[in-house]
Amino acid sequence: MADDLLRLDDFIPFRLSITSNLVSETIAGTYQALFGLTIPEWRLIAVIAEEEGATQQRIGQRTRMDKVTVSRAAIALAGRGLIERRPNAEDRRSQRLHLSVDGRNLHAQVAPKALELERRILARFSADEIETFTAMLARMDEATLAVRAEV
Repeated sequence: MADDLLRLDDFIPFRLSITSNLVSETIAGTYQALFGLTIPEWRLIAVIAEEEGATQQRIGQRTRMDKVTVSRAAIALAGRGLIERRPNAEDRRSQRLHLSVDGRNLHAQVAPKALELERRILARFSADEIETFTAMLARMDEATLAVRAEV
């Protein structure tokens, strides 16, 4: 019966959440201090840099952020002149988002800092451990989606 007790520190979903929050808070503080960006704003910039012309719906799917968070970030970035909204010929209800010149310049400044932070956080792990961890995260994503489909 004792094995059926839930201990949060041993519960992997809890540990993933705590670690994810800790990493995000650390990175968010850096992005805010150096570039005036929130995590959702940075995620939009990063996705648009990889997928020029992405819609807000696509960004939500890619980042797992909800519609309201994506919308607020897009409004803030457009207001700062970092992204441009253009009509979506395939769906007139949505718009395609593009980085402005200032947005591309900001991405060019933030991306190296993001990679540096990642290197510093992962510095205590070997390349093999990082590769294994990345593969495990991908498998966990797949397993979670499969469980979600069953529910």
